[in-house]
This record gives sequence, C-alpha cells and structure tokens, in this order.
Amino acid sequence: MTFVMGPALLFCPADRPERYQKAATRADAVILDLEDAVAPAHKQRARGAILAQLGAAGDEPELDPSRTIIRVNPAGTGEFEKDLHCLAHTPYKTVMLAKAESAEQLEALARYQVIALCETATGVLNAPAIAAAPNVVALMWGAEDLLASLGGTSSRKDDGGYRAVAFHARSSVLLSARAFGKEAVDAVYTNIPDLTGLAAEAADAVASGFGSKACIHPSQAAVVRGAFAPSEAEVSAAAALLQAAAAAGQGVFQYKGQMIDGPILKHAEAVIRRAGEHV
Repeated sequence: MTFVMGPALLFCPADRPERYQKAATRADAVILDLEDAVAPAHKQRARGAILAQLGAAGDEPELDPSRTIIRVNPAGTGEFEKDLHCLAHTPYKTVMLAKAESAEQLEALARYQVIALCETATGVLNAPAIAAAPNVVALMWGAEDLLASLGGTSSRKDDGGYRAVAFHARSSVLLSARAFGKEAVDAVYTNIPDLTGLAAEAADAVASGFGSKACIHPSQAAVVRGAFAPSEAEVSAAAALLQAAAAAGQGVFQYKGQMIDGPILKHAEAVIRRAGEHV
C-alpha cells in the first residue's frame, strides 16, 4: 500500500462540517479530526457530522474518500471504539491513529490504511515496529504532545527552532518510515501568521525526505504545496543532469566540474518525481 494524497494535509475539526469543503478546496487532502480538535462533550456530534455529510443511500459523499483522512482517538480508549463504529458506516479507508505506540494497536485497524502518529516517547521509540506493520502507509510525528509526554513545556526555543529532543524525534520517525518504504509526514507549524517560518520549515522537510506536511489553517496549505513543488529551474537542471548520466553510460562521471554518482542522481530523480506529482 502506498500513500499518494499529496504534500499539504489540512486538519479540520470533525464537528465543524461547514468547514469541510473549504478545507478540501485548499489542500491536497483533508484530515477530519475526531481527537484533539474536538472537545470531549462534542465527539459524538463530530461523528454524527461525518455520517450526515454522506447523504442518502447511493449519494456521493461530500468529501472524496481518496483525499480524506479520519484522525481517530488513541487505541484502547472508549472514544476509539466509537470512532471505529462510525468509520464502518463510511467509505473512508485512510485513518490517522493518534498517539500510536505499538504495532499491536494497528491490528484493530486492519481494514484501513493507517497513518501512525508517533507523538509520545513510547511511540517514537517504537516507530520502527510501527512502520513495519503491513497496514501502515505513513508515519507522522507530533511535537507538542511529545513534549507533554516527557513532562516538558514547549517543543520550540525562543527563536522558533525546535529543541534537540524534538529534532531527534523528527529524525527518528522519518528514518523509521523510510526504512520500511513508508511515507513520512512532518508535524504542524503552530504559528499560523508566520508563513515565512512555515515556508522555511516546509523547505527543510522536503530537503530532509518528508513527503507531506500537516497544516492547521487553510492559509498554510498553499505555502506547503509551494515548498514541495520544485521550481522550473530545479526541474530543468535535474533533467539535464539525468540526460548527461544517460549519455555518460558509467557509474561515476564529471558534470559541470562536479563528480556525479548514484546518490546525486537519486536527488535529481526525486526532483523529477515531485514535479510529476504537482502537474
């Protein structure tokens, strides 16, 4: 199973159905959130809103199932069981499991493609085993819940950069996902007005190997999409390099004064692949 929904994944509170379509038009995929974005007293209403937008029997759902993710509550909770009951009556087959901590938790979601959200110390340490689960298509990491699980107070320093432990978790989840051929989703950027900071962080996510980044506001989606879409100059340079490699017909060669080998060619191939995804 592969995850191909695109780079900008936008969270939308599931109890705010009037926002569903706006989220869908702004981002590559919508994450209807049944967990943190919904107050405990409103969770049943949120599940009802998901079911209500499906319409009458035979109608097309308001949201495209191929571009919709449902974030469910943590495994082992009563709300998780209620979420599963709701999902069973929908066409949605991609689930984000909040606070994923073990491969065993994924067994209850065997019918679904799962984005495992590693946002606790246990989840980050168990990321390799979670990534190996057959129904997991992607791993995502979460900064603030992680720091809360550690007894910390903030994932970022005063200058806006992540603390060392957050960077460690980010890298661990990325490495675990890619080691098992799964997609990696970067955490949300919580400073909504700071689109410049978001652009820099999204660009770093691309360069590091993440395939997607989660958003919490519609204004962030275009910035993330822009960061993941290579420029015309980058595509042109990558294509020229690959053509030169084909003409050279050997493992290592010189191109514009630089030694070119396998890893550099893979970088160029990644640029071409991302360009194709943004056509």
